[in-house]
Amino acid sequence: MALWNQTMIAVSDVAASSRWYQVVLGAESGHGGDEYEQLVVDGEIVMQLHHLGDPHHHARIGDPAVPLGNGVALWFEVDDFDAAVARCREAGVTVETEPHENPNARQMEIWLRDLDGYRVVLAGPSAYRPR
Repeated sequence: MALWNQTMIAVSDVAASSRWYQVVLGAESGHGGDEYEQLVVDGEIVMQLHHLGDPHHHARIGDPAVPLGNGVALWFEVDDFDAAVARCREAGVTVETEPHENPNARQMEIWLRDLDGYRVVLAGPSAYRPR
């Protein structure tokens, strides 16, 4: 069985969030726009952004009265952890927890906060994943 995650989050400014995630993830815009965006890495959608206040063709993704990012950690494993950290530093991204080794996962991690307060974790290759 094959399974791909295409997480969608509600954001206050789709274009600004798209730029932020493009830098942090090394991604490209797969759709573009002020209401909806797809972030693509190596031809695969890795994340979707949806404007918080726009119901579009379905119900709203988030409640504008509730702070965004509460109780969510968006976790991404990257092949080149050092390059990802360098991109974040060059862009002035808010770092919540500096690079460190997670002894449970046996991988390097850096914890960030995006423009809407979502916690974003970039992790290096896991020692548990066969390569």
